[in-house]
Amino acid sequence: MPLLHLSPPPHRLLLAGGGRRRLLLPAARRRSLVRVRAAASAAAAAAEAYGVPFPPERAAHHRELAAAAAAVERACRLCVDMKRTLLSGDKKILEKNDQTPVTVADFGVQALISLELQRLFPSIPLVAEEDSASLRSSNTDDNSSNVLVESISSAVAEKVSNADSLLTHDDVLRAIDRGGKNAVSFDSNPASYWVLDPIDGTKGFLGGDDALYVVGLALVVNEKVVAGVMGCPNWSNATIASRKEDSAAAQPDRGILMIAHVGCGTWSRHLSVDIGQFTTAQSTWNRCLVDSCSVVNMARFCIPDSQTWNMIPLSVLFNSTMDESNPRDENEILLLSVYCGSLCKYLTVASGRASVFVLRARTKNLKSWDHAVGVICVQEAGGQISDWSGKPLDLAADLTGRRDIYPSGGVLVTNGALHGKLVEMISANHK
Repeated sequence: MPLLHLSPPPHRLLLAGGGRRRLLLPAARRRSLVRVRAAASAAAAAAEAYGVPFPPERAAHHRELAAAAAAVERACRLCVDMKRTLLSGDKKILEKNDQTPVTVADFGVQALISLELQRLFPSIPLVAEEDSASLRSSNTDDNSSNVLVESISSAVAEKVSNADSLLTHDDVLRAIDRGGKNAVSFDSNPASYWVLDPIDGTKGFLGGDDALYVVGLALVVNEKVVAGVMGCPNWSNATIASRKEDSAAAQPDRGILMIAHVGCGTWSRHLSVDIGQFTTAQSTWNRCLVDSCSVVNMARFCIPDSQTWNMIPLSVLFNSTMDESNPRDENEILLLSVYCGSLCKYLTVASGRASVFVLRARTKNLKSWDHAVGVICVQEAGGQISDWSGKPLDLAADLTGRRDIYPSGGVLVTNGALHGKLVEMISANHK
């Protein structure tokens, strides 16, 4: 093997003194190292303060997961607080190019989580759904005095952990754009990065109290999801199928935080009532497991809100019903009403409330943030995820952006026991 002879860079100066040699670095480099060490120290402190249900020696990404869980819980509280005033009459809802709604809460969550992660892990980039372009253009078109940005900045300032620092409008816009499509360009080498969906199910967020929405954050290392957090403020202990009937009574245990780490399982607990009362007790977590159903017609299915059962290849073999009270024959499956967004369906499967989530891809590409955190949560709960041909979802297929995935046919999420059977059925009937 040839030897490489490296010369010290010209800016390094070795001084002899007392028989020892000391390496001096430029002032800018020393300041950078101080910031990195400070961030590492802060991350360690955050992980120690925020209890997760397994020790650091079992989890290579323990600090990242603890910080992510704390950030998502803060973001859920921001969502709850902002929803109270969102529909007060102010213009706080925008429409993106794909005609999907985006609210000040979407931007607020992305800014908040971006700020929290950048403070603790400044070297890990963020891939997220939103950018600030619509905010900037809205302010210009309306000739307003940054009403939207002011609303977002105020909400974020109330929830950010480093509350002593002054948070400007530019800070918030930069934090949003840190996850935008032009923020980072990847290459073919494996990378570590966060994937964030600030609010999956914005239509649900804008709907009634029964509509589910999820804040989803995942950590990807070497093209595999290794840790993830989902927060669902509207989740209750009632079963998904009957939650509408039970929603009239305010439930003290409403809201769920779900975390997963590769090799450590999937766990959940109730969201803290107040942002200053985050629990550090490991005993509050419950292990999540998928259900054990192994017979297709006895399984509980969910599909996207925008799709109907006859759009799914399985409809050739099975009829569907949403009436759980009637007995089903071998040619009928139970279809649950789980509204809104993809991540709440992943959460439903990971928690054992549903057996299967099946999605038909209407376009060639799907967005990575709609699936990344769901993948780790379902897998660590004992389930399985693939495209309709049975291949795992490839998060690195979008070589430069890591924003798109390209599943063949669609996405299949199951409890594992049903996966092989369903892949065969779908493949045989997919046109």
